[in-house]
Amino acid sequence: MNPVELSLFSNRISAVCDEMGAVLQRAAFSPNIRDRLDFSCAVFDAQGGLCAQAAHIPVHLGSMAYAMQDIVSRLSWEPGDMVVVNDPYLGGTHLPDVTLIAPVFVDAALCGFVANRAHHADIGGHTPGSMPISRQLNEEGIILPPQYLLRAGKLNQPLMQQILDQTRNRQSSQGDFSAQISANKTGVSRLGVLIERAGHEAYRQSLLALNEYAERLAASVITNIPDGVYQFSDVMDDDGLGNTGLPITLKLTIRQHQVIADFTGTAPQTAGNINCPVSVVAAAVFYVFRCLMPEQTPACAGTFRAIELNVPEGCLLNARRPAAVAAGNVETSTRIVDVVMGALAQALPDHIPAASHGSMNNLAMGGTWRGQHWDYYETMGGGMGAGSRTAGMSAVQTHMTNTRNTPVEVLESYYPLRIRRYAIRKASGGTGKHHGGDGLVREFEFLDAATVTLLTERRMYSPWGLAGGSVAQPGINQLNQMSLAPKFTRQVQAGDVLRIETPGGGGWGEVE
Repeated sequence: MNPVELSLFSNRISAVCDEMGAVLQRAAFSPNIRDRLDFSCAVFDAQGGLCAQAAHIPVHLGSMAYAMQDIVSRLSWEPGDMVVVNDPYLGGTHLPDVTLIAPVFVDAALCGFVANRAHHADIGGHTPGSMPISRQLNEEGIILPPQYLLRAGKLNQPLMQQILDQTRNRQSSQGDFSAQISANKTGVSRLGVLIERAGHEAYRQSLLALNEYAERLAASVITNIPDGVYQFSDVMDDDGLGNTGLPITLKLTIRQHQVIADFTGTAPQTAGNINCPVSVVAAAVFYVFRCLMPEQTPACAGTFRAIELNVPEGCLLNARRPAAVAAGNVETSTRIVDVVMGALAQALPDHIPAASHGSMNNLAMGGTWRGQHWDYYETMGGGMGAGSRTAGMSAVQTHMTNTRNTPVEVLESYYPLRIRRYAIRKASGGTGKHHGGDGLVREFEFLDAATVTLLTERRMYSPWGLAGGSVAQPGINQLNQMSLAPKFTRQVQAGDVLRIETPGGGGWGEVE
């Protein structure tokens, strides 16, 4: 293919993902999907290799890219099928992230798959928001191994009822599942038209050319990283059950155009929920190297072929069933990014920024209000790490998350909550030649009794600076002005006020 044809093909297949995302957002019931955009969409080839993805959530998409080949090989496929999965040990990330996969047939031939993954604020966990301080996977909600939600176009009603029976708000949950189904149907239709117009062989050749192009771009970037072995270690605050200072250790080997990320030395899996499956590790490592590549690099399997992972089984990053994993997807993934960037900063000191706020600052809550149950979940931004050329941005989502905030008007309209304060947390970023970005302050006043869970990090260990820049301020959690642990669950009453101050980003460079 010539460059123009390749660019057109890459954009056309990416547009399928974008349209799927638009359908999912507009059809969803819950603010978590409709307003916060906590979902992702992608296209895969007939073997489950990644072909394209929209610019949605990095931790969703990288983990789907890692796991899809195994998932699609387990099942037989017919036109009209749709498979649902959320099992972290069989291709998922954590239970609230529910993935729907649909095959694309053209002229009776299997040509590929479309998939979307959306975060459900209620998937039947032990506490509202389905992000509990858990010890085992089954406390976090209903576990769905890969199985047919639709078979030959017909909805599996018993399975759908089984899922809905585990939720507290059936109408909202059913609406979100319907939106996911609609998004995949849109993707099947649009990708089918693209393949039919191009022809099967031309489409296959185009995918080969796209992956080869992506592989060349990735190799050119990796080749520019000096060969060597770079080591870095960072820690997780705690697991919510009293275990603190849990290390994540990386030995990063760069050899010509190959990358080996070896996490030997990382803490063993722990009692709390910050464990994660290897798919989450892959997502974090892929993300960092994707950030080094040119903007036009396709998001396809060829982009990541040069990256090899070594993650010892039974460690924090490759936990054995039935270890709890609710926070691994959201909190541990962010620390993996910090560790990979910390290692790369030794090789590329002028290209890697200081640590960002390092937490998705997860807040899950719910209760019964006006005779109906409600569940809510959100992540909050913080400070971005400064770099060699610029200061860090303030009060933004960074790295493994890419969601919006929930507008105050939406939050107060749907739930018994009042936002008393929402502001930038001044002077929380690290100092240096370039200042790290500041975190934010968000205060929730409860208008009725509720159960609240916080899963946060960087409350005990600050985001680090680089090149002489200082660390950022760690985050602070308070309930009625009383300090709280990084991870906790408790009951609150009407009039109680929860205050969350998120961490800043590290500074870069010595002050001149």
